[in-house]
Amino acid sequence: MSDAVNKQKRIAIVTGAGSGIGRAAALALLGDGWSVVLAGRRAAPLEAVIGEADASERALAVPTDVSDPQSVEKLFAAAVERFGRVDLLFNNAGMSNPPGPFEEWTPEQWQGVVNVNLNGMFYCLQQAFRTMRAQTPRGGRIINNGSISASAPRPNSAAYTATKHAVGGLTKSASLDGRKYDIAVGQVDVGNALTDLSERMSRGVPQANGETAIEPMMDVKIVGQSVLYMANLPLEANVLFHTVMATKMPFVGRG
Repeated sequence: MSDAVNKQKRIAIVTGAGSGIGRAAALALLGDGWSVVLAGRRAAPLEAVIGEADASERALAVPTDVSDPQSVEKLFAAAVERFGRVDLLFNNAGMSNPPGPFEEWTPEQWQGVVNVNLNGMFYCLQQAFRTMRAQTPRGGRIINNGSISASAPRPNSAAYTATKHAVGGLTKSASLDGRKYDIAVGQVDVGNALTDLSERMSRGVPQANGETAIEPMMDVKIVGQSVLYMANLPLEANVLFHTVMATKMPFVGRG
């Protein structure tokens, strides 16, 4: 993709855009002049992000269930219909573990996490490839949200950790397969960004040694800026894995 196209017509899809990291990334992209298609299960939070950015002419809310391949296909079709192409997918939508130890989970609880965190990632990745390889100019960028759980688990996190490890494999494989289509694929691994879902960490969460400890947090806007940095790279360059985390959180040496 030429620099001229990259600057004049930059179209992004952000999944899980109604809250947390997805919201921060959507706001960062919109603030930088990107046009953004915001995807999430509920329309109201997506519209609220668009209103906050005051960028209705460059934003589109598309209610989407990433675990449903037909819903994902409709998301990409809506993006192309409105904006003509897709230059970036921030493959972000995800869910946390069922409560309690994994030996007590039901098959449905396990499958629910797999359906969103792994299958949903794949469906979005697949549609992004199909769209980006066919458009002119060809190519684009995909950023998967891996989480630092793609490297190290927390206690009682088998479903989340397993799916995030799998996302790392998807990132590597898609990065290789994307070369022939001028598609760059990378991953952002986030640790302890303050969102509604992670706020509990600032009140105390279980540690590997059995204790409960309050963990340092960072502003989620920092993650949005990390995604924006990766998004704005020319396609000749790629950040394969980018870790952004609260400096003093227990990650290096976890366990």
